[in-house]
Amino acid sequence: MTYFFETYGCEMNIAESAAVEQLLISRGWTKSESAQTADMAIINTCTIRGSAEERIEGRLGWFNGLKAVRSKKLGAKTKMLELAVEYVKDGPKPLTIVVMGCMAERLLNSLKEKYPFIDYVVGTFAKHHFGKIIDEVENASKKSIIDNSQSYHFAPLSAEPGAFSTFVPIMHGCNNFCTYCIVPYVRGRECSRSVNDILAEIDALSKMKVREITLIGQNVNSYNGRYDEVVFDNDDSRKVTFEEAASGKYWNENSPKTEAKKSDEKNVNFAGLLQIIANHLKETKSSIEWVRFMSSHPKDFTDDVIDVIAKEEVICRHIHLPVQNGSTNVLKAMNRRYTKEQYLALVEKIKEKIPEVSLTSDIMMGFPGETEDDVNETLDLMEKVKYESAMMYFYNPREGTPAAEVEQIPEKIRKERLQKVIDLQLQHTQIQMKARVGKSVKVLVEGVSRDSNEELLGQTEQHEKVAFKADKKLIGSFVMVELVGLSGNTYKGEMRIENYELRIKN
Repeated sequence: MTYFFETYGCEMNIAESAAVEQLLISRGWTKSESAQTADMAIINTCTIRGSAEERIEGRLGWFNGLKAVRSKKLGAKTKMLELAVEYVKDGPKPLTIVVMGCMAERLLNSLKEKYPFIDYVVGTFAKHHFGKIIDEVENASKKSIIDNSQSYHFAPLSAEPGAFSTFVPIMHGCNNFCTYCIVPYVRGRECSRSVNDILAEIDALSKMKVREITLIGQNVNSYNGRYDEVVFDNDDSRKVTFEEAASGKYWNENSPKTEAKKSDEKNVNFAGLLQIIANHLKETKSSIEWVRFMSSHPKDFTDDVIDVIAKEEVICRHIHLPVQNGSTNVLKAMNRRYTKEQYLALVEKIKEKIPEVSLTSDIMMGFPGETEDDVNETLDLMEKVKYESAMMYFYNPREGTPAAEVEQIPEKIRKERLQKVIDLQLQHTQIQMKARVGKSVKVLVEGVSRDSNEELLGQTEQHEKVAFKADKKLIGSFVMVELVGLSGNTYKGEMRIENYELRIKN
């Protein structure tokens, strides 16, 4: 049987789609190149911004039409569905449609009422029920109602098949309740994955020759996980191997419960986790040479985290440190729980201990109550920090959050303020990147450049893009590249003859 994924939103959504895909593969399913000819189509949704939901609703309309064609429903519209029309020429062929993710969680009670063609609605806490869903699809049995109660299960593997750079979830949920953010309402409270499970996934990724991992969570800095030996809570009382877990045998609602040996229990914070991972990669001579993380909250970015990054070369010298706004007054209204001054002090400390660090950020303009003085405070902070790049956007109210209930700044003004931030950041990006031209840097080769089939595209430790001419067989490898110029926000590079991969092999 075949599956098709359509994923929207953040890194966590990408990882969760990959986890479900691994489960499908373990059950013998194969990927379809088109939803029109798949046996099951899975739409993983985002709800962070209203625009994301509007786009997804448009796609759900398309899937409604697709399902009508697949069932050969009388009067079904066939425009842009030619593959499906050809696929069912010999008769109707069932299509199971699953909507999962944050939008599914937010609209649990109304989504299927609005879109009755949806077969399963799977919220953010319910992906472990995919074992049951797959069984029902394979056996053409009656579709059950999915239990979406809030109990989060981390999947054993979240890597996209064949990927050499992948995400590793370490925690889920958020306790911060920023007044503009819907995440705590659709992802729930913070829970941390055990260190042992994280290391087990890293070992599996090493066997898959993955070169780079990104530790992810809604707030990785608040990680607080167990480091212990996990065993079956049954008569068998043996360890679960990764291979067993990844097979899907134990990843479903009927999984044997696990508990820690109480004598071995130990809590580990985020700095401790980074150190354990760095040590583990060295000890196991892993293929993984770069470790990244996101997203981090400035209020939880402690000195011990900075110290580990500074000490361990495997942890990339790139930190995404979302400020959201440069005005203390606005930050207070956002419930960010730090001031402009505290944020700048943190930046200064990071730059002092990690001189080669690249800092990026999120910046939101037009938050309710923001004044022109507040705008100037944000521009001043940007001048002091000089981010290499930033995700910049104007405030978009989300139903159900406190900030959506107060008087809003007109959209025209929000856009004007955002443009000021964009213009300044473009200047800073160019200044930061030009300063690195002439340096030789380690690059992870990601693939062929979109602009030229003769060039490869890679990424530096600082999360910068580099285009350079080289043999395609180097994709997935680390090489040394000299940065010789800039084309927009992409470096032009020349690969060193004594490249990194060859040097370490010899």
